[in-house]
Amino acid sequence: MCINTPSQPFRTVSRSLMFAMASNSTKFHGLLQRPYEPMFLPKSNGQVYFDLPDNYLTDRYRPLGQSLQNRFGSNVQTRIPVQNITAPDITFAQVIPRRGGFSVFNQRHRQVAGRLIEMFLNQNDADTLCAVASYCRDRLNGPLFQYALSVALQHRTDTAEIPVPSFLELFPDRFIEASAFPQLQEEGRIVNQGDRMAIDIPVNYTASDRELEQRMAYWREDIGVNLHHWHWHLVYPAEGPDVVVRKDRRGELFYYMHQQTMARYNIERFCNGLSRVRPFAQLREPIPDGYYPKITQSSNNRSYPGRGRNQLLNDLNRVEDQVIVSITDMETWTGRIFEAIDSGSASTSDGRQIPLDNKSGIDVLGNMVENSSLSPNVNFYGRLHNEGHNMLAYVHDPDNSFLESFGVVGDNTTAMRDPVFYRWHQHIDDIFQRHKRRFKPYTKDDLSFSDVEVDSFNVQLNRAGAKNNILLTFWQRSQVDLGAGLDFGPEGNVFATFTHIQHAPFTYRIEIKNESRTPKRGTVRLFMGPRTDEKGNNIPFGDQRRWMIELDKFTVNLNPGENNVVRRSEQSSVTIPYERTFRNIAMSNQPESDQFRFCNCGWPSHMLLPKGTPQGQQYDLFVMVSNFNNDTVNQEYNENTPCDDSHSFCGLRDRMYPDARNMGFPFDRVTPSNVSSLKEFVKPYKNMATTPIQIRFTNTVIARS
Repeated sequence: MCINTPSQPFRTVSRSLMFAMASNSTKFHGLLQRPYEPMFLPKSNGQVYFDLPDNYLTDRYRPLGQSLQNRFGSNVQTRIPVQNITAPDITFAQVIPRRGGFSVFNQRHRQVAGRLIEMFLNQNDADTLCAVASYCRDRLNGPLFQYALSVALQHRTDTAEIPVPSFLELFPDRFIEASAFPQLQEEGRIVNQGDRMAIDIPVNYTASDRELEQRMAYWREDIGVNLHHWHWHLVYPAEGPDVVVRKDRRGELFYYMHQQTMARYNIERFCNGLSRVRPFAQLREPIPDGYYPKITQSSNNRSYPGRGRNQLLNDLNRVEDQVIVSITDMETWTGRIFEAIDSGSASTSDGRQIPLDNKSGIDVLGNMVENSSLSPNVNFYGRLHNEGHNMLAYVHDPDNSFLESFGVVGDNTTAMRDPVFYRWHQHIDDIFQRHKRRFKPYTKDDLSFSDVEVDSFNVQLNRAGAKNNILLTFWQRSQVDLGAGLDFGPEGNVFATFTHIQHAPFTYRIEIKNESRTPKRGTVRLFMGPRTDEKGNNIPFGDQRRWMIELDKFTVNLNPGENNVVRRSEQSSVTIPYERTFRNIAMSNQPESDQFRFCNCGWPSHMLLPKGTPQGQQYDLFVMVSNFNNDTVNQEYNENTPCDDSHSFCGLRDRMYPDARNMGFPFDRVTPSNVSSLKEFVKPYKNMATTPIQIRFTNTVIARS
């Protein structure tokens, strides 16, 4: 635990409190919660107190040290003495105002965060890290501190099992409509714990029905979707020590996670009578979509700025933020990236050429386009993706004349709320597709699996008498505890109720015949794609291929003869359970073990399927059993282990991505010109099958049990 050195003697407290042992989970959870409350205030519902050396207090509170100690530290269950260390030099991090915004899209912010992560990683043990973090916490920007400490905790061997709270628990203001917070504060202050009522979060509060894009608000503003985006970037930071950034196939994962997001978003638009996303490729054209987010930042209690319709980008010259980039810069970087793709190689900063081949080219390109610190030549290829976010985020105040901060698209915790996020990422995905089009279609050897045949394939709801291949979606009302995230708020739980899309659980049933005399091992790949667009027109296979969404991927042992494979929807390799997306992490003095491991990187399970339509939207369900010998990276893993169950989007912790094939295989490449439908794509291969399904949306609201 955090211990005092002889130079800082224990203060006089009861022995029962003095020797209460706190787990690492308790200590670091206390450090992370309520980031703008001073460190000396009790944490974890008033049950945990950090016994700080007086010199840890900020200038405002240092003269009051003893009185604060007597006032706040006397009636707690767990007291954590904090080691008195030499104060670290954190002036480099204080260039980001404590009450200002923090964005990983801002180059200076990313560099500061990288240095802070490195400082946390370099501490000798968890005790010293606890002390250093305790000193830093009240002196640094809150979101910066949370981000850097969370990344460090996940990447240190001695803290890797510590549960990191979700951003919903730390900063609920990023996800909840602002008018709810006075009600939450009132309920928490006046009503006793057991009698508190949940505050309802309205549906579609950002615009009226006159705004067509509001039909997608339930999807863009979904709490789970935005938490997924934040947590993915937490697991795969773009800046920091090499051990943190250089993960297996990181750049390819950046491409694939966002490509699948775009496929899902386009499919969802068809359900709502909206056309496909039009990419924002011409940066000098007006942005047709407006957006007013109606959420605030607890760091300064200011609203995220809105954006009116048909605004134009301007060169950014925000000297104070060190965000200086021109539209010409963006166009130059884009041209150079296109040249690299078309020539099949990228130039490094020292003049070497890196091939943009099929095996690793997409990985290099992903880091180049984003850009991460792994970009082969950032001075030449620039910061296209990140600066695009900045230009869109500051469109309302490009030179800081009005001292306005960035809009939601400039913050990775809120970016997916804005329709322009998808226009920008459609352009980014088009760049990646330019690379993918360079490669020839997969061959028969790539796609076939000798002696393996899919005899039958269907899907069924998990209830008696359910018809095959008809799935259901509906609205669900759920509750989330926001008490831990309300700075200076009430102790205990304060609940908010919100409405989100949900699907009825279902099961895949696949009959696979192994016609050989020996056992085989295969990889089952499940995808789904739209059959018709928003007008009911059939979708050409060239477009459908790009909109095939991955539903699941798992290995299967095939004995000679017939094999019946049953797979439940909640086992998906793409998603994490509702409880892992939304649960708050309670204080626990139990030792960290596998059952307490927590990893919330993954697509939210309630968003696995598109909404469908009341009359039943038509989709093609696809299954392929590929040869495991060609898929394996010679690394065993257990998908039932937490943090390994959503590997399609998030990979495996500290290990190789568990599939040697290109991400998105077999739909990541163009197909032969004579293949005009999914049925024709499947026809030559016995190890593939497709079946039509319906998704019916029931416009009813069901409370979560």
